[in-house]
Amino acid sequence: MSHRKFEAPRHGSLGFLPKKRCRHHRGRIRAFPRDDASKQPHLTAFAGYKAGCTHVLREVQRPGSKLNKKEVTEAVTVLETPPMVVVGLVGYVATPRGLRTLTTVFAGHLSVEVKRRFYKNFYRSRKKAYSKYAKKWSDSVPNQDIEQELNRMRNYCSVIRVLAHTQIGRLNLRQKKAHLMEIQVNGGTAAEKVDFGLGLFEKEVASNTVFNENELIDCIGVTKGNGFEGVTTRWGTTRLPRKTHKGLRKVACIGAWHPARVSFTVARAGQNGYHHRTHVNYKVYKLGASGDEGSCTTQQDLTVKSITPMGGFPHYGIITQDWMMLKGAVQGPKKRVVVLRKSLLTHTSRKALEPVSELIKFIDTSSKFGHGRFQTAEEKDRFMGPLARRSRAAAE
Repeated sequence: MSHRKFEAPRHGSLGFLPKKRCRHHRGRIRAFPRDDASKQPHLTAFAGYKAGCTHVLREVQRPGSKLNKKEVTEAVTVLETPPMVVVGLVGYVATPRGLRTLTTVFAGHLSVEVKRRFYKNFYRSRKKAYSKYAKKWSDSVPNQDIEQELNRMRNYCSVIRVLAHTQIGRLNLRQKKAHLMEIQVNGGTAAEKVDFGLGLFEKEVASNTVFNENELIDCIGVTKGNGFEGVTTRWGTTRLPRKTHKGLRKVACIGAWHPARVSFTVARAGQNGYHHRTHVNYKVYKLGASGDEGSCTTQQDLTVKSITPMGGFPHYGIITQDWMMLKGAVQGPKKRVVVLRKSLLTHTSRKALEPVSELIKFIDTSSKFGHGRFQTAEEKDRFMGPLARRSRAAAE
């Protein structure tokens, strides 16, 4: 009977099985924050698009820590978050088997980018798309049928969520179809939630009305896909000795003779990446507004500059809309939609309550293609001096 020479923990977690490609491109919110009726009605989630990464220099304000009052350099991720548009309301009733949808109400006017989400072949459906339901509204006033459904929500529903879509047409992306998602309304009574959601119909909701600087939030999205990969990369198993027959990036024994099948706990080659993941406790370092050319100016760095680095973010381009800066790395490649959710927990630690946005001294905007040397185009021009190609262009 064989035995292992050394004891060792298993490679890779079984908590993320099955490691298969995600069925949906946008992240799904499986749980919203706990509702508190004593607060005012407010939204609990948002959606943005990953633009790229940079780094910041900041001072640490954490009494008792060895880093207190020292400077640190930290990696940050920038997400572009154009305002979302609310186009509907969904009411849920609580049952012994969980929530059940009671009714749904849509707004009277929808943009083309969200209509594309409802039709498989929008080219053939464009003329009559959403025309019948729109007749239930006249001059932004709901008719009797819609008012009846709203009253059912007020009387019977315990959970109210708004239907909101991104304005993907404002971004420099190839896709024309907006991402549509449900966002739970927390705070107040059911009737107040319905009135709050109804007041947002066909209106834009900015990211800075949902989140605040220095807040801890969660990111839900799909990771970067890597295709079919071997067992050493996929699970982190140990490589076999150099002289191993038929390769060494393998698992030597995949199980006993009996039971005569391979257990699901054995590391195997297969799909790696493009998995649905929820990452918690991202600190919001900064919220930027569209058109603010001095959004990255600090008290220590008085250079007037925006968040877009020189040459733009690689594989993304120039940021023209509202944006959000989060500490650390966010899952997924550039241009991928990321769902942002308010934290499910109440944070009380010193690290969580640190006012980081006031302590940032420098935000790097040098080129991300190669080794960036200059923060702005003006700084580069001053260093390079008069160039022949510029004088030729001026002469022409």
